[in-house]
Amino acid sequence: MNSRAFSTSMCALLAGAAVGSADVAAAMPQTMPTADGAQPLGECVAGQPIHFGTSIIELSFDRDAFSVGVPAICEWTVQAATAVAHYFGRYPVAHVHIVLEAIAGTGVRGGTTWPDRDTGDRPYSEIRLGRDATRSDLQHDWMMTHEMVHLAVPSVPRDSHWLEEGIATYVEPIARAQLGQLSVDQVWSDMLHGMPKGLPADGDRGLDRTPTWGRTYWGGALFCLLADVELRRASGNQSGLRDALRGVIAAGGQIEHDWSVTRVMNTGDRAAGDHRVLETLYARMADTAMPIDLDELWRRLGVIAVGNSVRFDDTAPDAAIRLAITASSHVQ
Repeated sequence: MNSRAFSTSMCALLAGAAVGSADVAAAMPQTMPTADGAQPLGECVAGQPIHFGTSIIELSFDRDAFSVGVPAICEWTVQAATAVAHYFGRYPVAHVHIVLEAIAGTGVRGGTTWPDRDTGDRPYSEIRLGRDATRSDLQHDWMMTHEMVHLAVPSVPRDSHWLEEGIATYVEPIARAQLGQLSVDQVWSDMLHGMPKGLPADGDRGLDRTPTWGRTYWGGALFCLLADVELRRASGNQSGLRDALRGVIAAGGQIEHDWSVTRVMNTGDRAAGDHRVLETLYARMADTAMPIDLDELWRRLGVIAVGNSVRFDDTAPDAAIRLAITASSHVQ
């Protein structure tokens, strides 16, 4: 999660005086892959930052704290950064500090991302990683990617925290699927089973006025899905939410900067063809419980539940939109 004042994100480093410089592995490849993965992963060297394009990823952790080893941690970080850079057209920020905090157990257990926590001049993330995490845990993790997506979204007012979390929840699996890090089937299965959690319940007063967990994460993600579909319909499937979000970054809308939601929507709309889709959808969902027929949405996209999985109907009216959402693209 992105947190300016509250919330819990998913990236970080073991901070503070308890870890001396000799014990910290800022384990980064000297040679980083490009966003399309053309270059090989370079050697991981303690104390040296990752140079990812023109961006610097400063990763810190106690090298003796994790049984999985430094190379696997490097690969995990690079994999997430590559997916994010590919989706957004470039890595979102010039410099980020990511700290891995060692906790008991296995797996990746959560974290927080701030615009400027450690030095006041760059984004800062903390991720809680199990001391006994395995290479498989890291290869299948989504949290590092989720937190890096937060870097690409400007900080909006607290009432609209759903936009930050919704974008991260929606973009993370799509960005991974576009590079083959996650199956397309899994993306749509998770959406089909997860999006109902974001529907308004009785007493809902709209996304800006209903700060429940379901509405913040899945309600925000549902906004993004609806926006992506409508942007593609309006543009003849020539542009979508990815284009809108790339436009926000191009206009300087990263995590370090405070923007109004209206500015995000207007900037994104202009970048995606100026069809006023985001502006109109926000006006409908911000302060009222807009009814959403998910069954009809899935029917039009050609997503059909089969137990815990899905199958696809490529003859459905919006099947081409579904295919375009997870299709790869070259970095611009």
